[in-house]
Order: sequence, then structure tokens, then C-alpha cells
Amino acid sequence: MLSLAVFDMAGTTVNDGGAVYRALEQAVTETGATVSAEDLQTWMGTEKRAAITALIRLGGGDPEPASKIDATFDRFQEILAEVYAAEPPTAIDGVPEAITALRERGMKVGLTTGFSRDVAHALLAQLGWVVGETAAPGVTRIDAITCGDEVPAGRPAPYMIHRVMEATGTLNVNEVLVAGDTIVDVQAGAASGAAVTIGVLSGKLERAAFDGQPFTAVLGSVAEIPAFLDAR
Repeated sequence: MLSLAVFDMAGTTVNDGGAVYRALEQAVTETGATVSAEDLQTWMGTEKRAAITALIRLGGGDPEPASKIDATFDRFQEILAEVYAAEPPTAIDGVPEAITALRERGMKVGLTTGFSRDVAHALLAQLGWVVGETAAPGVTRIDAITCGDEVPAGRPAPYMIHRVMEATGTLNVNEVLVAGDTIVDVQAGAASGAAVTIGVLSGKLERAAFDGQPFTAVLGSVAEIPAFLDAR
């Protein structure tokens, strides 16, 4: 029996119009490196400092000294905040209802993200979602959130998922469902030992991009997960 669902944020539960892609690309490009669409997609969903380091190197730049990565990360967050202020993110259609439906099944719901905690909580505040507290009727409640800078390594490592398990008191990976819109999301789900790992098409990837990856299913969005579980 599943007792915990763990979802990615941008592209999986939150529609940010591709703001993360744009902010990451601009921040790295400003260092003088070039950013290919393929490399950008490969590193989406990972911890952002790790992504910046890799993209600078792949784009012909030098990620040293470490202060350069810190400065680029700060610039990424600055650009992202500007984009979010101009184009506020919204919940992906049907996702709040799906979260409510899962909670009514007795499941807890956690989020993982490559964002730092300040960015993640600012994003949730814009959505009006609350974490780890009683929510008023009609308000989406999340039981726990883990960010990429809070674990030894971000996706595809499983640590963020395991940290959400710890925070929610979930003892058995066979009770966990993981869903995300990137390749590293499903790789992290499989690495965690989760019973169900789902790729969703609400982000930038098409169905074929998940071919050969360790998923249980590929669905249109998180909104389809309650019906998927009913049919299992």
C-alpha cells in the first residue's frame, strides 16, 4: 500500500512557463559560456550549483574559482525572481485536486526540487500552498519539502526522496510513489527504490524522451495519478 507521494516542483506540480530554463541559461551565458539546448535539458532537475558548474564546463568556460559558481548561482536566483515577479507561476491544471485526492486516500505528499529553500518557499507562497501545517479548506497542503542544497547530491541521487521519507516518517520505500518531468526525476525515483516511478509530460519532454528509463508509467501529468492508482 502506498503511503507517500513525492513530486518534483517546476514542470511537474508548478507551471512556471519555462522560467527556470531561461534563468539558468542566461546566468550561465553571462559567464561567457555557451549553452546548448541539449545540455540544458540534461541538467534540468538537478541541484542548481551542480548544473551551473557542468554547463559552464560544457559550454567552454572555466567553473573555477568556486566563487564564480556562487556568483552565477546568485545571478540565477536574481533572474528567476525577476521572471516570477513578472510572470507568476501557477499550479499545473488538476494538480491541487490530485494532491487533495491522494491525501484523502491516506497518503502524505512531499516535494523535491533543485531550488534552494528560499526560492522554493517563495514559490510555494506565491501559489498559496502550505508546508507541514494545518491548511484552511481549499488550500493545498504539502507534508514536507527537500531542496537540492540540503543533501549531499541532487538528482539522480535518491537522497532528496529519502529525506522526504524521513521528514514524513515513511519507513518503507515500497510505500513510495515518485513523479517528475525530467529524466533525472525518474532515475532518482528508481535509485530510491520507490515502488512506483512516474514520468510526466507536463514539462518540456515528450514521451519518447523517457524511452529506456526506469519508470513504472508515463502520464500526461500528476493530475492523472489518482486515476492511475485506481486502475492498478
